[in-house]
Amino acid sequence: MHAADPPYLSRLADEHFLPTQGRLFAAFNQPLEKVRYVLVGEGPYPREESATGVCFMDGAVSELWSTQGLSKRVNRATSLRNFMKMLMVADGWLAPDQTTGEAVARVAVNAMLPSSGFIQTLPDLQSKLIGEGFLLLNAALVFRPHVPPVKEAKAWRPFLEVVLEALASRPGQPTPTLVLWGKIAQWLEGLPALSAFPKAVAEHPYNLSFIQNLEMQRLFGPMHLLRAK
Repeated sequence: MHAADPPYLSRLADEHFLPTQGRLFAAFNQPLEKVRYVLVGEGPYPREESATGVCFMDGAVSELWSTQGLSKRVNRATSLRNFMKMLMVADGWLAPDQTTGEAVARVAVNAMLPSSGFIQTLPDLQSKLIGEGFLLLNAALVFRPHVPPVKEAKAWRPFLEVVLEALASRPGQPTPTLVLWGKIAQWLEGLPALSAFPKAVAEHPYNLSFIQNLEMQRLFGPMHLLRAK
């Protein structure tokens, strides 16, 4: 990173950025040998409580369900709401053409029952993803309000390339599948290291069309992420 953009790290060290609390590299709690998928989003959430250093995991969200459907915090987090709906479609809990709040509420009533077997919190969902072997990265590991996300992601490209090269060269282990969400993540496809990886590409989950994305349904459906076991 320093060779590609010598002033970048010095400027970053002198400024306030997200995530805070030493969580910049939190995604790398996933052991190298357990990585089966690399999910790449765009960048950290622009709120301190939400930015956890782990792609797509909003630290402000706890409960997933409510008696009205998804919890208020999930509904406010557009990408998470659409991801949850996609999982419900993939798992057969929602019909593809019936993903309204009323339809979700019917699922939620069952999900909140003690015997439902559904996960209940966002940390539960994160744990399920980690258990499936996901490395939950962002194209840019930091957020600063005055720096465009594309420019921030460009500075982190050399870092991500080294990460991908390490994952592609693990002895005796298959190359992980890259799951690329959104234009900034897909921009990484220009990196030479990416040629070795199988890929699953989708629009960013903040688009409603993500709910109906068949490639994402095929990828995540067999994982049954909404089930506790």
